[in-house]
Amino acid sequence: MSEDSDLALWSSLPIPGLVLDAEDRIADMNPAAEGFLNASARATAGQPVWDRLAIDAPLEESFRRAREQGTPLFVNDVDVGTGDRPPFQCNLSFAPLSGRPGFMIMLISPRELAGRMTQSHTVKSAAKSAIGMAEMLAHEIKNPLAGITGAAQLLSMNLGKDDLELTDLIVAESRRIVKLLEQVEQFGNLSHPDLRPVNIHDVLDRARRSALLGHSAAMTIQEDYDPSLPLAHGDPDQLLQVILNLLKNASEAAGKEGGIIRLHTFYEHSFRLRRSDGTGQSLPLQIEVIDDGPGLPEDIKGDIFDPFVSGRENGTGLGLALVSKIISDHGGWISVTSVPGRTVFRISLPLAPKESRDPKET
Repeated sequence: MSEDSDLALWSSLPIPGLVLDAEDRIADMNPAAEGFLNASARATAGQPVWDRLAIDAPLEESFRRAREQGTPLFVNDVDVGTGDRPPFQCNLSFAPLSGRPGFMIMLISPRELAGRMTQSHTVKSAAKSAIGMAEMLAHEIKNPLAGITGAAQLLSMNLGKDDLELTDLIVAESRRIVKLLEQVEQFGNLSHPDLRPVNIHDVLDRARRSALLGHSAAMTIQEDYDPSLPLAHGDPDQLLQVILNLLKNASEAAGKEGGIIRLHTFYEHSFRLRRSDGTGQSLPLQIEVIDDGPGLPEDIKGDIFDPFVSGRENGTGLGLALVSKIISDHGGWISVTSVPGRTVFRISLPLAPKESRDPKET
């Protein structure tokens, strides 16, 4: 078999596969493994595999013998976690890599996908009923918001230029909330994004300024941008809603004065999402919202994007579910990693089509 055929076979393998060097570091992995770990082969190259995978089984001695003797190793029905999701029950297969002493191939075969799909269907069914109540509440809230907007407009007629910014903010935010409530009323059928070339940094700047005048006033929001980042393919209003939700979530989670939120953008050429239908999509534009709060509760880490899952006592659990749906509708990917003192929400988005990349468009 030719080298090209080997590469094609490795890339099309439907289960996660990793190549480990003689010191158990990740030397390569296929697209299915990139999806399983939510990380690219380039980003994980050289990292210890046991820093990326948590396996609930005493493998060390058996794995060492298999490597030394050049024999396969099979481990069935073990829990395998990745740090940002609850463990899957999997079967593991290890085999020596021909021609590369000490190198091993590791294949991961999840066994719980059907059960998780059933669980997901149950959650969605429950969510559908609860969203009906949310739609009714949204309808009732829009009426007083119209009064607030009208009062702010009347106030603005008698204010000086320096104070107009505040009433303009009230009007603008009230209108944005009305638009958000309209989307909540149709949460199960959120309008499709109006995709166009978007300057991500303009969206982040709008979100930062709005957040500092509102829910994130006590926080420090730092900018750590890649100035050469090309335009994304997205809906600027919906992406603004996503970032505002993540900033609000980070501020509420901090629960203290003087917390720090960092907005980080960068380009990762090799990030490619492999979807369940076998297709793949390049998502090189990366946005991270990083906070120094206490981290996500352990019992909800794996379900944080599901409707009505919240880490706050009075949280609705709709904010991150809406964020997840918007990013999914953009063809993007969102993930979270969290430990005490550092929580990172990472969004991966596609580039704007070449023919429509006008730097003046936002």
